Amino acid sequence: MPTLHNYSANTLDGKKLDLKQYQGKLVLAVNTASRCGLITPHYEGLEALHEKYQAKGLAVLGFPCNQFGAQEAGSATEIGAFCEKNYGVKFQMMEKIDVNGPGAHPLYQWLTADAPGQTAPEPIKWNFAKFLIGPDGAIIKRYAPQVEPKDIDADIAAILKS
Repeated sequence: MPTLHNYSANTLDGKKLDLKQYQGKLVLAVNTASRCGLITPHYEGLEALHEKYQAKGLAVLGFPCNQFGAQEAGSATEIGAFCEKNYGVKFQMMEKIDVNGPGAHPLYQWLTADAPGQTAPEPIKWNFAKFLIGPDGAIIKRYAPQVEPKDIDADIAAILKS
């Protein structure tokens, strides 16, 4: 059965990142967008989680996506600059990908097919869908886009026993 550790993705600077390096870490994977109006401020909350729990074993991974209202139309350089300037993002941002459809990144094909509580593959509905993935690479929980990062804090703390 596949896990997070079976996949790789490119970072914003185009370098391949083997997600196997996150073995033993709790991972929060999020499809992001810089121009998502009410939800883009989730970057701030994601960065707060990153800062609070990074030393305890959390890795936040941002996956920019332009499939929802063309709200991530910028280049990799523009995305990185926006995230750092406006939200102080230091967590790992990846290259822009598709999360739905035939061109969906293989990681998101797996995430949308195997999340707990789903009986069939469920596509991403909007920007900032969140997946909490355990240290073993298995999906623990999927969160809807409107769930704020602060509302995931208790789940992260319980898993990391903070």
